[in-house]
Amino acid sequence: MKFFKPLITLLSVGIGALLIYIVLNQTIPQAKPILKPAQVSEVVKNQKEKLHFVAIGDSLTEGIGDETKRGGFVPIVTSDITERYRLTSVEVENYGVAGERSDQILTRLKKEESILANVATADILTLTVGGNDLMKVIQDNFFGLSIKTFKRPQEKYQKRVAEIIALMQKQNKNAPIYVFGIYNPFYLNFPEITDMQKIVDNWNLATEETTKTFKNVYFIPINDLLYRGLDNEVGIDSTLDSSTEDEIKSSDSSDLNIVDNNALYDQDKFHPNNLGYQLMANALRDELIKTQAQWLIKK
Repeated sequence: MKFFKPLITLLSVGIGALLIYIVLNQTIPQAKPILKPAQVSEVVKNQKEKLHFVAIGDSLTEGIGDETKRGGFVPIVTSDITERYRLTSVEVENYGVAGERSDQILTRLKKEESILANVATADILTLTVGGNDLMKVIQDNFFGLSIKTFKRPQEKYQKRVAEIIALMQKQNKNAPIYVFGIYNPFYLNFPEITDMQKIVDNWNLATEETTKTFKNVYFIPINDLLYRGLDNEVGIDSTLDSSTEDEIKSSDSSDLNIVDNNALYDQDKFHPNNLGYQLMANALRDELIKTQAQWLIKK
């Protein structure tokens, strides 16, 4: 009997723990998946079996911050549409270069014939641009920033984005172009500039307005996804009054409640991390599904 008592006690504890687990499992709601999984779609009539995906842009296209070193949002979207539409293959060309502004991307497109050759045969085209343009304005005018400081650079930026799109469409009239907006990571590096969100909104509006002047070009907003992070928390919260159009509001950090952002890369608090790129990929994928007739159907 002495031998069985510890065994009985152990069994009792185990059964009790199992009962507690069952009760909790039934009463506590299951956590929802962070990201929507790919769902296999019905084969579309006359759809392509193979696709050519060409991504052009800055560090967001290159995938800086992606610790898997696979290339940010591009391979995530590629895997998703391959599975979703039962594609045989997706050929990918990634022309992302970290640090490039719109003028540098435009120059590269004009000079490198291999890029334009791949643009010409692409089924899907993406463009990430704008973040480095905005950063240059901040760096060049840091001690004299105002809302008006960004007006002229923004106008020049719009013209360059229009040139980039026009050049891509000159090479390929059929492939849709998906242009990502920018997001606001600046509040972590420049918390004293509390009007930065308004500046980013204006910059995105300029990009969106430009895309609307073209057919078959789609704007992909990502600011709300990456600025707020996964839990949809506001990245920066200031109790100060709104600034005028003539001044950039600044504040001592004691006036601000800065919330860490779980969608940004820990090492620089600027680029997306793996989660951030998945959020970008979801945004692009949703637009791809809406516009599948533009890139999936054989012409």
